[in-house]
Amino acid sequence: MRIIEGAGQWSDSGNDWVEQLKVPDLSVGTYCIPAGGVDTQSPHTEDEIYVVTQGRARIVTPDGAAEIGPGAVIFVPAGEEHRFVDVTEDLALLVVFGPAYGSRASGLA
Repeated sequence: MRIIEGAGQWSDSGNDWVEQLKVPDLSVGTYCIPAGGVDTQSPHTEDEIYVVTQGRARIVTPDGAAEIGPGAVIFVPAGEEHRFVDVTEDLALLVVFGPAYGSRASGLA
């Protein structure tokens, strides 16, 4: 067992991804975007789950858009374009990648 300290907690260092745990089959980290900030991420080679722990925004994918806030859980399959926009409150996201972030052969940015 391991307690993952700081996972999903807001950090005021601007757009920031911090990986708190990495094992071969998954990784866990926190992604923060300040209110009014711009999400600059690119599609990932791994499946991904976001859990909103703080803040409000919209997520936009090719399939549509949705308002998100604390407690929202979002699945994004590997390779899917996605972006958080209209960040109206500092956004903190607990992020789980499967397999671990960056572990698949890169065919995506």
